[in-house]
Amino acid sequence: MEGPGSPLTPRERFIMALEGQQPPGHVPTFELVFFLTMELLGQVHPTHRSFGQWDQMSTREQRLQVADCARVYIDTARHYGHAAIFVHAPDGLPDGEQRIAEAIRETSGNEFFLCCHGDTTLAVPGGDEMARLCYTLADEPQQVKDAQAWLADARLASVAPLAGQGLFDGYALCSDYCLNTGPFLSPAQFAEFVTPYLARLIAGYRELGFYTIKHTDGNIMPIIDQLVACRPHALHSLDPQAGVDIAAVKEQYGRQVCLIGNVNCGLLQTGTDEEVVASARYALQHGMPGGGYVFSTSNCVYTGMPLERYDLMMDVWRREGAY
Repeated sequence: MEGPGSPLTPRERFIMALEGQQPPGHVPTFELVFFLTMELLGQVHPTHRSFGQWDQMSTREQRLQVADCARVYIDTARHYGHAAIFVHAPDGLPDGEQRIAEAIRETSGNEFFLCCHGDTTLAVPGGDEMARLCYTLADEPQQVKDAQAWLADARLASVAPLAGQGLFDGYALCSDYCLNTGPFLSPAQFAEFVTPYLARLIAGYRELGFYTIKHTDGNIMPIIDQLVACRPHALHSLDPQAGVDIAAVKEQYGRQVCLIGNVNCGLLQTGTDEEVVASARYALQHGMPGGGYVFSTSNCVYTGMPLERYDLMMDVWRREGAY
């Protein structure tokens, strides 16, 4: 922590929100991914790069490439006041998230909360895998459960050496469970094949000292009780395009879990300026009271979203997002 009387860092304020508190100043903000770095900075986003010739680079060039990725993340976060950075790595970069996180820490210290991917639970399968998963769940349920338990334990074992090292603060659990109409498994099936292993994973991360942000798009309302019971520190993204109302979620669950979201990405893409402002204002007005809230879009700032719409959303945060 900073010394007495000194301002809190963005990281410290983000952690306060994850712990259900109300940090001073503006409500923390971040994005799971901000892909528009070429428009904002004139720099290719790290995940749009490929390091297929990594082994042919000199050690100095490798170091500079990683530092450049780190700089994109830092400059984006500082430009918008993001308190956290979700680190993604380019294809072909060995131990990419860890290398980039180390470079971010080297440049910015503990200014930002750092996290990366960390989910192992069943997600909505692609079209080619949907039928296969359905057959496996019906014919070999124990095989699925054994595999889920093994994956969770293997993941926790792999990150255990990072505990207490001051590199990553937490993990974003990004398996998507839901479509706009509801979860891809019935609540009963979800309780059998997902919830025990999500709870196992989150409990393990907590024991190691890491924070967890559980992300899923879609209509989570039929399974939200199960998600909250697994004790993630935060839920993201509270998808309004699937009918998830942040006001209702805040009223029922706001004292149990931090909420992250939920400015409507569909409106950011195709709505009017007035609709964007109204969505941002609604998220702030219903998410902020009592703390335990982080302002963001309802998914991410994806390729093709007009940058000026995100700027408009953030103008609302600057004007109306202070406690």
